[in-house]
Amino acid sequence: MNRLGFGLAQAILGAAAWGQAPAYPAAGFVNASDYSGGPFAPNSVLSIFGSNMAWSAQAIASGDIQAGRLPTMLNGVEVVLAGWPAPLLYVSPAQINFLIPINCIAGSVTVRVVREGVTGPEVPITLLDAAPALFDFEGYAIAQKWPDYSLIAPDSPASPGDVVILYATGLGNTQNDPPTPDAIPQYPAKILEFTELKVYLNGEQMDPSDVLWAGFSPGNAGLYQVNLQLPEDIEPDPEIRLVMGTQSSAAGIDLAVRTGDASDPQLKPASGR
Repeated sequence: MNRLGFGLAQAILGAAAWGQAPAYPAAGFVNASDYSGGPFAPNSVLSIFGSNMAWSAQAIASGDIQAGRLPTMLNGVEVVLAGWPAPLLYVSPAQINFLIPINCIAGSVTVRVVREGVTGPEVPITLLDAAPALFDFEGYAIAQKWPDYSLIAPDSPASPGDVVILYATGLGNTQNDPPTPDAIPQYPAKILEFTELKVYLNGEQMDPSDVLWAGFSPGNAGLYQVNLQLPEDIEPDPEIRLVMGTQSSAAGIDLAVRTGDASDPQLKPASGR
């Protein structure tokens, strides 16, 4: 084949690939916080993993947010959930991050990706009133110390008695939901089912009085914060889980905690690994 012929063949093959419809399996729908599977809850950020879902990668920029509302089309891509376009955060050929609107009702709903009028398959997902999931990085819960908001990590762990802020998704409706499903909450609002929220450290439930507050993290889509007072007898790097009803956040996520004298070589290292 001559050089011109090879180039023409490559162009035809490329055009054929771009003309393919978005494709994604049911297992490609996961929670964006920890990549766990469903069920999911309203006001959760989900990721879809697949192929041919967008022409190129694009994350939302400040210009895409109009009047405090997220876009429902980005780079020519829509995610249609229960017949309505869902708010978008990021699109690319292989991954899309979108928000399940907070006004969705528990039950089975269908989701499909539409790329400039070319639609992918409808995939059913199950929604519950709440399905907690923690945001984590390399096996540690993403959290901050209060009141200085310093990051809690293996090299800057929390201590017994500290007040910490955990970041989560999927905690359900609040006492003051956003006025529209695509609006970013600009205010703290306590979750409706606060008394149903339980926090476990190494499998033991924390005293409910030490779970101080849970609700929207202002200025963030699909993000909740849970404020805790750590017990004085907390163990180093405990596994931490949030539980609401029958739903629990994923196992294997620890909270970076250092106990006792950090200079004592007999103590467990902060990483706990």
